[in-house]
Amino acid sequence: MSDRYPLAELADLPDDLRERILAEQEKAGFVPEVFLMFGRRPAEWRAFFAYHDAVMDREGSNMSKADKEMIIVTISAQNNCQFCVVAHGAILRIVKKDPYLSDQLAVSHHKAELTPRERAICDFATKVNLRSDELVDADFAALHAHGLDDEDAWDIATITGLFGLSNRVANATDMRPNPEFYTMGRLPRST
Repeated sequence: MSDRYPLAELADLPDDLRERILAEQEKAGFVPEVFLMFGRRPAEWRAFFAYHDAVMDREGSNMSKADKEMIIVTISAQNNCQFCVVAHGAILRIVKKDPYLSDQLAVSHHKAELTPRERAICDFATKVNLRSDELVDADFAALHAHGLDDEDAWDIATITGLFGLSNRVANATDMRPNPEFYTMGRLPRST
């Protein structure tokens, strides 16, 4: 890791950030590096995670947590973001209960074992990520054919946009995935 952007120290963070990070640590068993990297700038941390929560936890969406994580892994792979591919690949393995899909998406969603609906989601996210200026009615119609509406298209676009930002910051700061992410969801948890 580069010394250019040292991680924030948990003890030095404002109370609201520290409380959220400790809650994440309680849930995951470790502190994901992204929280401490963004913690260098508390106002940006708050803005990023407020938008993250609004997009990822939106009520009324026709997309599952797995669908959303699938988008993140797909576009993060296209943007060569090691942190997001590994971290969100782990989350996808857990929520989808599939130890293979995130690795397939990290290579190419075209070769991944996807349902037609999942493929339509990844195709739309890819176009938003790489060629959003070329979106046409047919791209939206492809989603509609699988029970997804224009609000779901908006969700795909906002998830893609938010994680496009995240990918670029992670790459510029040399953010590294926590070692724990690499093994999460690959084997069933022992009780």
